[in-house]
Amino acid sequence: MEKVVFAIKYEVLEEKTTEFLDVIRELKNIVKVEGLENYSVYAVKGKKNVYQEIYTFESAEAYDNYDDAADERTDILMNKLADLVKPNTTEYLTLNEI
Repeated sequence: MEKVVFAIKYEVLEEKTTEFLDVIRELKNIVKVEGLENYSVYAVKGKKNVYQEIYTFESAEAYDNYDDAADERTDILMNKLADLVKPNTTEYLTLNEI
């Protein structure tokens, strides 16, 4: 099975950085669904308040089913996270292993 990597890069509003880090810490503890091998968040070197979330799925099927598996707490945190991101800075990338 080919793995899928899904990445989201964005800039966090400077005044919301502390709140962002709190949300990410909680997400890292609860984002666990079948087929998700890893969930990590990185600060982008050399770019202030720019972060990259990386999800690694064991298969395309696991990736396709991810949105259906989220629980209520994860949804709340993801919505909160969206409010902390600077508008028009979000970039998405999906990679399929060959």
